[in-house]
Amino acid sequence: MRSYRTIQSITNGIVEKVFVSQDSFVYEWEPLFIIKTSNDTLLKIQVGVSGTISKVCVHPGDEVFTDLSLAVLKEDLLPTGSD
Repeated sequence: MRSYRTIQSITNGIVEKVFVSQDSFVYEWEPLFIIKTSNDTLLKIQVGVSGTISKVCVHPGDEVFTDLSLAVLKEDLLPTGSD
């Protein structure tokens, strides 16, 4: 059984970079997005699970808010070498 995880913004800001696309596989702690805050701090968005991106909800230049959905990840529940 697969489970889905919504990747949410942890801050208000502007999406600077999107490292993923739909159907791409990501490994745990891999950078997914960079968000630039109002004080020009760049925050890296990562998650502690591996899986396939089933939907990307934002693009570079989009304004985001705390808890806004950035993407949906279908978790890969198979153990890997880093587990």
